[in-house]
Amino acid sequence: MLLKKAESQSNQFLVPLLIVMCLMFFWNLSRNINDVLIPHLKRACQLTDFQSALVQSAFFGAYFLLAIPAGLYIQKKGYKAGMVTGLLLAAVGATIFYPAAETRYYPLFLTALFVMAAGFTFLEVTATPYISKLGDPEGASSRLSLSAAMGSVGATIAPYIASLLLLHEKDIPDAEIASYSPAKLEIFLHNEAGLVKLPYLSLAILFFLVAIVLVFIKLPTIADEEGKGASTFKDLFKFPHTINGVLGVFCYLGAEVGIVSFLIRYSKSLHLEGLTEQKSALFITVYMLLVLVGRIAGSAILKIFKPNRMLVVSAGGALLLVLSAIFSHGYFSIWSLAIIGLFTSIMYPIIFTLSIRNLGVHTKKASSLLIMGIVGGAIVPPIMGYISDKWGIKNAFFVPVICYAYVIYFAIKGSMAK
Repeated sequence: MLLKKAESQSNQFLVPLLIVMCLMFFWNLSRNINDVLIPHLKRACQLTDFQSALVQSAFFGAYFLLAIPAGLYIQKKGYKAGMVTGLLLAAVGATIFYPAAETRYYPLFLTALFVMAAGFTFLEVTATPYISKLGDPEGASSRLSLSAAMGSVGATIAPYIASLLLLHEKDIPDAEIASYSPAKLEIFLHNEAGLVKLPYLSLAILFFLVAIVLVFIKLPTIADEEGKGASTFKDLFKFPHTINGVLGVFCYLGAEVGIVSFLIRYSKSLHLEGLTEQKSALFITVYMLLVLVGRIAGSAILKIFKPNRMLVVSAGGALLLVLSAIFSHGYFSIWSLAIIGLFTSIMYPIIFTLSIRNLGVHTKKASSLLIMGIVGGAIVPPIMGYISDKWGIKNAFFVPVICYAYVIYFAIKGSMAK
């Protein structure tokens, strides 16, 4: 009797779990198109490196601004409403790419990205706690690991797919574009901008259809456990290791997003024969694949070595690889940047874990504050873009060096909980 009940419960949770895992796959895929979208829009809208990096500002800015409101909305309306709202917002954002491409008006592209990211914020705030409660509590970590792996698969294949849809097999030299007559240039740029229509309208349809399906599917209602005790954000300033951890998340994510945002731009700056933008995007795929490998291996490694020590190794390795890219040339320097994915893969869970130690009733508030640290992904890329415009793309990579240096400080001293 108990076995039949367990099987029935397992079947009840299987469909919702598969749906949420598919959502994680598609929103990670959509999010990592941005790394290819940056060089594409740079050409289509005739942008500077600083202006093109605002793609990430619009995207991660939405996460920063809406993470807490999304959480409050889901607390009030429930997980299913959160998922449906997120999907509809993402569909609206993806649809806005059509008028943005027609007008070639860059602020409209940024608006589309912000609205899409707003939808993904709802999905992300919903997914992790929902998956953890879908079934046996003892299996929560394995479900979360499997879901994270699905998301990483989406993140890995996104740059490759986007490069085929948005970039040319053979690059068109800037000198050739500069030689176009005003009329020919306008036609060329309009056609370039139009390349975003097919992928983003396809995503809009997908998100809308899944939202409709979710409306008619009965999902299990999950009751959240209420934490005991009261806590405010002001209380967190009593814990320096937590505040240091927020800056750690800022630096970790800012460095990662900055590196992949400018990896194609950096590769092209080396003027290597036969290395097109489309081929350069493969290095982003390698980066993301190594992130996936590192996350799978990291769960075993962290059982053997202390988290602080592994964070020093990870951040130190990433720092040395960035310096290697800055002071070397050719494919070696590009591979140095791609391999950083392996070192950066386990930074976030370690920073997060070290930052919430010994917090008791303040843990939930601290988690929200740490999530807001992802605003680093909105701020660091434009800083790198500005430096690239003024002093060259290689000098822009000193920003991730500073970021990883801080993560090393956090691992050695800043994470010490009092």
